[in-house]
Amino acid sequence: MLLQRAMIPRFRQACRLKLVPSRLCIQACSTNDSSQPQYPSLAFSGDNSSTRGWRVMGTLLGLGAVLAYHDHRCRAAQESPHLYTREEVRAHSSPETRIWVTLGCEVFDVTEFVDLHPGGPSKLMLAAGGPLEPFWALYAVHNQPHVRELLAQYKVGELSPEDKEPFTLKTSDPYSDDPVRHPALKVNSQRPFNAEPPPELLTENYITPNPIFFTRNHLPVPNLDPETYRLHVVGPPEGQSLSLSLNDLYQFPKHEITVTLQCAGNRRSEMTRFKEVKGLEWNTGAISTARWAGARLCDVLAKAGHQLCETEAHVCFEGLDSDPTGTAYGASIPLARAMDPEAEVLLAYEMNGQPLPRDHGFPVRVVVPGVVGARHVKWLGKVSVEPEESYSHWQRRDYKGFSPSVDWDTVDFDSAPSIQELPVQSAITEPKDGETVQSGEVTIKGYAWSGGGRAVVRVDVSLDGGLTWRVAELDGEEQRPGKAWAWRLWQLQASVPAGKKELNIVCKAVDDSYNVQPDTVAPIWNLRGVLSNAWHRVHVCVAP
Repeated sequence: MLLQRAMIPRFRQACRLKLVPSRLCIQACSTNDSSQPQYPSLAFSGDNSSTRGWRVMGTLLGLGAVLAYHDHRCRAAQESPHLYTREEVRAHSSPETRIWVTLGCEVFDVTEFVDLHPGGPSKLMLAAGGPLEPFWALYAVHNQPHVRELLAQYKVGELSPEDKEPFTLKTSDPYSDDPVRHPALKVNSQRPFNAEPPPELLTENYITPNPIFFTRNHLPVPNLDPETYRLHVVGPPEGQSLSLSLNDLYQFPKHEITVTLQCAGNRRSEMTRFKEVKGLEWNTGAISTARWAGARLCDVLAKAGHQLCETEAHVCFEGLDSDPTGTAYGASIPLARAMDPEAEVLLAYEMNGQPLPRDHGFPVRVVVPGVVGARHVKWLGKVSVEPEESYSHWQRRDYKGFSPSVDWDTVDFDSAPSIQELPVQSAITEPKDGETVQSGEVTIKGYAWSGGGRAVVRVDVSLDGGLTWRVAELDGEEQRPGKAWAWRLWQLQASVPAGKKELNIVCKAVDDSYNVQPDTVAPIWNLRGVLSNAWHRVHVCVAP
C-alpha cells in the first residue's frame, strides 16, 4: 500500500522537522505583521556575558541563514513550476531513471523516500511513473494532511495542461468500451482483459478490494443497462419460464457468503518453466476473495418449477458477453449442486457491499462456492436445466486436466471430465522470489485454499527447500465443516539460521480430507497448464 500505514514516531518527528521551513516560509512571506517571526532578545548581563554573547551571535547567524533560505524558497514558489508530460513521468519508473509519481496535476520525485516508505519499497514502486490516486483510493488513510505535507517536499513540477489524455481504443474495436482498470493489476492480456494483483497486495486484506480482484475475461465486457436487464430462466415442461429484472431478483431472500474464486490456470507460469503449455501466464494472483450477496440459485430454480430428478441433469449458464459471431460464454454445474441450499450457489448482484463492477459481471453473475472460477458465469443472461452439461467450448473443450504424456496431437477432450472442484492450494506472497531479506528474522506470508468446501487445517513452511518444516499461523474467518468457501491467510515468523546466505522457502497446505500438495510440477504437468498446485517455492538472498 502506498504511503499508507501510520508513520512510526521517529518518522513523524523527522517529517515535522523537515516541514518547519515550509511553515516559516509562509510566515516570512506574509504581509500580516501579527505573523512575523518573533526575534529573541539580545539583552544579556552578568558574569557569563561572554558565553551568552557567543550564543546570541550563533543564534543570529543561524537565523540569518534560515531567513535567507526561506527567502530563496519564497522566490522559487513565485516562479512558474516546471511542466512535464505524462510520457516524461512514465520514463521515471526505476532508481536508475529516478522514481516519479503524480497526484492531481503535481509531479513528485520520491526516489529518496522509497526506502523510507512504511509499507515497504515494493508498495510504493507499484505507482512508479504513474498516478497515486488509484492506490490512495484503495487505502484512504493516505489522504491525510501529514501525508500530503510529507509528499509536498518531493515536488519537482506539474503536469503540462496540454498533455494529451491517455490513449484510448478506437470505437470500432470491440474492446473500446471496456472499463478502466486499476494500474496495480499485472496484465496478462489486454484483449480480452486478464490481470492479477501483485502478490504483495494480494494478501494485505482478507477480503480483496474490488479494484484489484483478479480479472478473467474471455470476451469483450458488455455494457448493460440495469433498467432493461432481464434474466431468462427456462422452466420445465410442467413449470413456468421466468424473465427476471434486477428488482425481481431483489424480492428473493438475500443471501451473503464469503467466497474465494480461483482460475483453473492459477500458477500456470510454474508449469511453463518446466515445459511449455498453452494459456495465459498466470502467477500466484489468479485468486481473490470477496463477500458476495444475491438470490440463492435454488430459490430461483424452484420458483420456475425445477426440482431434483433421479436422472443426470445440469444447470447451464449463458453470459451476455459474446464474440463477433454472437457466440456467448457458457458453462454448467450439476443440478444436484445447484438445488442444494447447503451448496449456497448464488445469483449475485453485490460484491463487497457494492453493485458488481462491470469486469466482475454487472449486473448479475453466478457464484459457485468451492468450484473453479470458469463456472462462475458473469453478465448472466440465461439459466436452463439440461440432460447434459453445457455445449460451450469452455465446458467441453477447455478447463480439463490430462496426463503429462498427452500432447496436442493425442488429446481427447471428451475423455476427461470438466473441472469443477479444485485441489488444495497454497502460495507465498511475501517475500518475493529473488528478494533480499535481512538476517535475524524473516516474515513469510501467503494464502491457502481447497475446493469443495474442504477446510485448510495446516500450512507447512520450510526455509531449506523441504528438509525441515515449521507450521504457519492461520488467519481469517473460521472454516465451517463442508462450507470452507474462502481461503485462509497465513504467516510465519522464523529465525534465519546464522551464516545463511540464501533461503529456499517452500509452502504446502493440507485440507481436512488430508489432501496435500504434490512436491513438484512434473507429475501434474498438463498441456493446458491447469490445476497447478505443487509446493510453492521462493528463493531469497540474505543480506550480510
